[in-house]
Amino acid sequence: MPVSLLWAVDVYGRVYSLSTAGQVWEQCRDAQMEFKRVTAAQQCCWGIACDNNIYLNIHASDLPVRYQEETYENQRWNPVDGFSERLLPSDRWQWSDVTGLQHQPLDNFRLPSISWEWEGDWHADENFEGEPTEKGGWTYSMDFPATYTKDKKWNSCVRRRRWLRYRRYKAMDTWAKIPPQQTMLPDPFSDISCGGWEISDEPSGRLSLWAVSLQGKMWFREGINHHNPEGSLWEEVPLPAEVVQISCGPGDLIWAVLWEGQFIVREGISRDCPKGTSWAVVDSPSPDVAATHVAVGMNVVWALTKDNKVWFRRGVNSHNPCGSGWINMVGEMIMLNVGLNDQVLAISCEDRAVYFRQGVTSSELSGKTWRAISVPRDGDRSHSSASASSLQSAGCYFCGEVRAQSVVSDVESDTDKGSLDGASHLVASISPISPESFVDAPTDHSEEPIDTPKARIPKVTSDSFISELVSDREPGKTTREDGLSGPAVLEEEPIPGEEEVEAPTVVDSADTCSLSSVATYTLAIEDQYGADEHPLWAWVSGGGCSVDSHSQLNWFNSLVQSVQSMSLSVTPAQTAAWRKQIFEQLSERTKREMDNFRHYEQAIEQSVWVKKGTMQWWRDWKPHKWIDVHFALEQFSGPEGNKDGILFIYYNFYEEKKYLHAFINEVTILVPVLNDSKHSFAIYTPERTKQRWPIRLAAATELEMHDWLALLSDSCCNSRGIQGPPSKQAAWSVTCKGDIFVCEPSPSLEAMPYPTPCDQMFWRQVGGHLRVVECNSVGIVWGIGYDHTAWVHTGGYGGGFSQGLASSTDNLYTQVDVKSVYIYENQRWNPVSGYTNRGLPTDRYMWSDASGLHECTKTNMKPPSPQWTWVSEWAIDYSISGGTDREGWQYAADFPGAFVSIVCFLLHRKSKLTSTGPWQEIPPISLIDVTILPCAAQSSVDVVPLWAISNKGDVLCRLGVTTLTPAGFSWLHVGTDQPFKSISVGAASQVWAIAKDGSAFYRGSVSPQSPAGPGAKMYCWYHIPSPGKQKLKQVSVGRTSVYTVDENGNLWYRHGVTPSYPQGSSWEHISNNVRKVSAGPLDQVWIIADKVQGSQSLSCGTVCHRLGVQPVEPKGQSWDYGIGGGWDHITVRGNSMEPPRLPSLTAPAPPSPLPVRNMEVNGNAVGC
Repeated sequence: MPVSLLWAVDVYGRVYSLSTAGQVWEQCRDAQMEFKRVTAAQQCCWGIACDNNIYLNIHASDLPVRYQEETYENQRWNPVDGFSERLLPSDRWQWSDVTGLQHQPLDNFRLPSISWEWEGDWHADENFEGEPTEKGGWTYSMDFPATYTKDKKWNSCVRRRRWLRYRRYKAMDTWAKIPPQQTMLPDPFSDISCGGWEISDEPSGRLSLWAVSLQGKMWFREGINHHNPEGSLWEEVPLPAEVVQISCGPGDLIWAVLWEGQFIVREGISRDCPKGTSWAVVDSPSPDVAATHVAVGMNVVWALTKDNKVWFRRGVNSHNPCGSGWINMVGEMIMLNVGLNDQVLAISCEDRAVYFRQGVTSSELSGKTWRAISVPRDGDRSHSSASASSLQSAGCYFCGEVRAQSVVSDVESDTDKGSLDGASHLVASISPISPESFVDAPTDHSEEPIDTPKARIPKVTSDSFISELVSDREPGKTTREDGLSGPAVLEEEPIPGEEEVEAPTVVDSADTCSLSSVATYTLAIEDQYGADEHPLWAWVSGGGCSVDSHSQLNWFNSLVQSVQSMSLSVTPAQTAAWRKQIFEQLSERTKREMDNFRHYEQAIEQSVWVKKGTMQWWRDWKPHKWIDVHFALEQFSGPEGNKDGILFIYYNFYEEKKYLHAFINEVTILVPVLNDSKHSFAIYTPERTKQRWPIRLAAATELEMHDWLALLSDSCCNSRGIQGPPSKQAAWSVTCKGDIFVCEPSPSLEAMPYPTPCDQMFWRQVGGHLRVVECNSVGIVWGIGYDHTAWVHTGGYGGGFSQGLASSTDNLYTQVDVKSVYIYENQRWNPVSGYTNRGLPTDRYMWSDASGLHECTKTNMKPPSPQWTWVSEWAIDYSISGGTDREGWQYAADFPGAFVSIVCFLLHRKSKLTSTGPWQEIPPISLIDVTILPCAAQSSVDVVPLWAISNKGDVLCRLGVTTLTPAGFSWLHVGTDQPFKSISVGAASQVWAIAKDGSAFYRGSVSPQSPAGPGAKMYCWYHIPSPGKQKLKQVSVGRTSVYTVDENGNLWYRHGVTPSYPQGSSWEHISNNVRKVSAGPLDQVWIIADKVQGSQSLSCGTVCHRLGVQPVEPKGQSWDYGIGGGWDHITVRGNSMEPPRLPSLTAPAPPSPLPVRNMEVNGNAVGC
């Protein structure tokens, strides 16, 4: 899970942040003033300072916040001056926007605030619809407005060109003051809250910011998005009464507290109306006690009343934002906040510590226990060793575990009380017990002390709370009571008539067996304002803190670890002596148990092992259907110790028992084929690959299918002698389902003239789920998931269904992927009722997929496979290509056909898959493409160039990528004039890329010393004309070759690429019916073909190998068909093994043991 931050403000106005992977509160050193409150999102944090101004802190990222300013220069031709700035009175402005209605001269553009800076000067855009224009970037037309072209014609009377300039937000990781608007606000703000980034179909980067003034008015910040993080202006929101506090969730929940103690809930919030439309009133949880605070999340609402009691609102969701009832929860708090995943944080009124609500899940939103976050502040670290030394000097050397009482029993014997009495006094003399875990269980209040002394902690109700607190601090006065800081067990009291939340009564041993539960203060006399003082918190915000029920946090036992590490530390000399002693003992054992018996012959047992089961088989003959069969795997060991096996499928044919078999060493791949009805998998052999008809079997359950897959995969690997992680030279491929496969190439795979047929290549599955994988020959492998998350291979193997010896014991991680499923709603217009779902008999389904050939409704649409689960409801997709109206509809003449009106709109729903594999996440930037330098086999490159494209189209270069650190450490942004979608770096550091408009670009001045080019500026991109006015979609660069694939499935080769002229000269068509291409470090070419006809079936998505590629014939000669279908991606950029040398020309060439099959001459990859 990506690292995120928890923000907090102490009572002195100092702002701190705590990382989900850290154990220390880090103070924001940049803040030169005190803050009252903060509200955080994942990418930024807002705050109200004591000067009553709003400040913004944007987290530094490798991907900059930049905005493209544009204006158009317009000219008209006249017989005297030619094209000039002299326009007709009815013409548009000489400098205007794209519509020509707004006057936009270059000197009118100003930076929004001092937090921005210009990246460069104005320059003309010399790209028009994917094609380069003439020098100057002019496009021509007959008049304003009309259709423009890049070619000047005889009737071109007007022309225009676009000028571009980029501005960058520079105030990263610092508190930047929001610029005041022209009309000053009537009174300062007292509360602020941000959210709304997960409103259905909200554009990426948009944020909702709400604020409350001292007079009880409410304001909304307009125009906050990724390109304008500061927003544009404040707009007042009408209210039914004066407001004191507001809370905005990530979605469409907004609650506020009125001065009278009631709540108001905002209704009508949507993508087109983020401010909402109306208010609804909700009463306080207690009729006699007014509400003081509220905190909302995605589907939860928590509240506080004046008596500091905590309340949970049940029944809250997007359709019912007001909920249905209140439940009284455990604890007394002064402030609450709900973070991502509906996790809850609070500040206790007892000790002003920050508490985290444990046990919050999607099925139990109220959680189970409160647990104090007990980590030091960064200023406390220098005192930690002195504190530990003080404990040791006092004779308190903890060599074991100290167990605190976890649960207060209702009945306790006098003997137990007496035995605990002395220990209690001893502990109390050292320090009070830290309330590290509050468990929701019944408490016997009769045993609590009647008069417990408490420190006076002023309640934060106004701007003077800091001065009040400081005045309250007198020398020699402690801030915490001398006894217990609070009960170890608290009770939740539901309102009569309401549902009660059951709470467990047993605390995990890890929560109670901690040193911090008995020792938090030292015996040494410290300065009362020193670093060891217990922090007093005033505000906390978890809006940017991503924590789920499976997160492993280090927020609760940092003191234990520091003391234990101090107590159990050893010197380097002791470590070296232990290592030497262990090595000598192991050497002696090896000599005693192995070396003395090497002259004996090894005992080889020849055995046969059989596993049987019942399955269903998709029979080979027509009519094809599933039939019940008996399935058996017979394994045996040969005389030389090698293992092999045979598969048997026994079936009945017209009451006659028959069988078919396949040798294990002939199986080339095992592919899971998951659907709603069957848990099936396919078995391929070379002959079955040629037929495009695998052996398809179905198990009764998913677990049984995984057991058979694991057993068969292990048997296949053993028969071929393949074990351990993939080699550095391996080829990787991905299916359309996201399954990952790897193949160990043979040295003769690229040999001429008799290469290894690619239908005999053995592919084994690697755990995980990805959409794209890229590699190189030094072992660096990256992948991208369907949710655009980047992953790096850890060097492990196995995962998924692989268990035991077939999977590595470490370097395996949980991998989560999210995929959107799309369906279309189609309507046709008629003169009577307008647009309706009544179509013509020849029309597509009114609910269909993109092709319109398959009916897909919201009720019958299932996730991609049983492994996926829905994580969202159906929502309208407004980001579809071509744009939509306000309701998400797109319009066309027909589906297509006669010229009548039709309309459709796109719905999408997200599904999630969780798996395990040797992949580690690389946050936080989402990617759509990645490429790695294809090094030679004996490469001496220290830092490997790695390029990527973000999901927003930004070009990035990864820094610090080596064989020891394949993940690198940071991104370097490379400027471009437009968003890109594909990129590839060649063996000579040449970089080619494809823009989103389908145009090709070459990156100049790239070298090992300057992997991103000079200064990573945008002016080093050279525009390459597309082949035949085709829109390109993917590029792959080898050692000297450049291949591209256009949107129509055509494969193109770039002629004339030389070191002196790396841009090349022209494009040549190689083949059609191509989905993806991969050019390797030896200029080998592999593709994914869309359709390949076999002897029995047609396969879509087939791995194909280009034969005959050599320096004199770089385009190759024919195609060799391999595994398929259902494949979506392949990369051979790690295979740098040189093929064996050809025999002498005088010697007769040996006959080919395996003739090359399934070849097609230069032309279609299908052969049709």
